[in-house]
Amino acid sequence: MTSSFLAGDARQTLDHFRRSVDQLFENFYGLPAESGRSLQGSSQWTFSPVLETAWGDSNLNLRAILPGVAQQDLKVSVQNNQLIMEGERKAPENFKNHAHTQLAYGKFYAAVTLPTGLNVDKLTCRLQDGVLDMQIPVSEQMKPRQIQIQSGESRKSISA
Repeated sequence: MTSSFLAGDARQTLDHFRRSVDQLFENFYGLPAESGRSLQGSSQWTFSPVLETAWGDSNLNLRAILPGVAQQDLKVSVQNNQLIMEGERKAPENFKNHAHTQLAYGKFYAAVTLPTGLNVDKLTCRLQDGVLDMQIPVSEQMKPRQIQIQSGESRKSISA
């Protein structure tokens, strides 16, 4: 009885692992694992852009890799302390029928929760060569500041 319980647990764990790997490839390639790679019906395709973040001296720097996305097909907004990127990567005109591609075309959406202490009113975005660079300044009250240490008078010990 114990061995059948352990075998069932192992099957459940492996099934969970398989679903996780399927979801990983779905997110990476932008289409469900069981779907074919046809450009017909591409409105169903979605993908998640690759994101990078780094802290500078006075900015939070974010970068999204968006090859083939035009500026007019991209929208960046901040809502409820989240940076939201949404848009669409359109298939080339000559890729209508019987095309095979390894790129995902269609709409995408990504939301990044921002840490507190950023001045989101001064967020800047620049799209160049398929790379969206964003900078959000750190507010003055959140920047580290040096605290001066005062020296006190030297005290003499009292002997009893």
